[in-house]
Amino acid sequence: MTKNYLVTGGAGFIGSNYVHRLVSRGEKVTVFDNLSRGGAPRNLEWLKQTHGADAFRMIVGDVRDSAAITEAAQGADVIVHLAGQVAVTTSVVNPREDFEINALGTFNTLEAARASGRKPIFLYASTNKVYGGMDDVEIVEDATRWHYKDLTYGAAEDQPLDFHSPYGCSKGTGDQYVRDYFRIYDLPTVVFRQSCIYGPRQFGIEDQGWLAWFIIAAVMGRPITIYGDGKQVRDVLHVEDLLNGYDAAVANIDVAKGQVYNMGGGVENVLAVWTEFEPLLERLLGKKIEVARGDWRPGDQRVFYADYRKAQRELGWKPQVSLEEGIERLFEWVTENKKLF
Repeated sequence: MTKNYLVTGGAGFIGSNYVHRLVSRGEKVTVFDNLSRGGAPRNLEWLKQTHGADAFRMIVGDVRDSAAITEAAQGADVIVHLAGQVAVTTSVVNPREDFEINALGTFNTLEAARASGRKPIFLYASTNKVYGGMDDVEIVEDATRWHYKDLTYGAAEDQPLDFHSPYGCSKGTGDQYVRDYFRIYDLPTVVFRQSCIYGPRQFGIEDQGWLAWFIIAAVMGRPITIYGDGKQVRDVLHVEDLLNGYDAAVANIDVAKGQVYNMGGGVENVLAVWTEFEPLLERLLGKKIEVARGDWRPGDQRVFYADYRKAQRELGWKPQVSLEEGIERLFEWVTENKKLF
């Protein structure tokens, strides 16, 4: 049955990919986006060219504007809240703006869902940063990477929360509010604590979307700086796999409501950000890549990878796109779309 979707941040990287999927299968979609991020106007134009300007409803609005988001939420069956300030470094420079967008913006969107009177499904894009530095978890250094000593499958959802950086605090605030609106108001909410998501339509920059940024910089001949030792590891998840997780939660909302799920590539899709990514990227590029070096930055972790087995048990979800295949696909997309960069 066709549903009415409201996608905040619908012109962003994840949002535009989801809107493309939803419109392609005949859902009714409202995009709510302030178009402030560099890639958003380009993604919006792509959606219009692909599907036609009338294929979805577009509202240029800001989640900090409670009246605007409340009006946009009227009639929604599913609200996918992706709008946010997305960079740790930006949050350190401007913590107030980060708080207003991520914490207050999420509160406004939750209140809009509640005010609609329809109890829409509410999906929230949280982050693995809510787990903080995990300083109590022992890590080990190998030749090319850091890894957890004892967490065989990575960090699970019961890992204690320890918000680190203003970004971690603001996203964590949203994370906990979304959970609580299920408990207090019976709103069918689902929290996705997302690892490093990558894929097409991602206009990565140095402090956000590192995997895409390295590919873009390498293809376009732009300078790359590696902060820390380059052995820090992350699990990476292709955007198509993430969207499969969103769809699985909506399809299984009786199980998923009120729950938190890690959405990451897991231990089988872990990559050291430079010591292991560099040879992969140089093979695709066909030449050596010169880089500069910098110190560790605030909020940088040596290790994070998610244990996604709860989503596998409850939603029947697991990553399908391998790390190598996904990176090759993103490299091809960047190479074929140089004019966008």
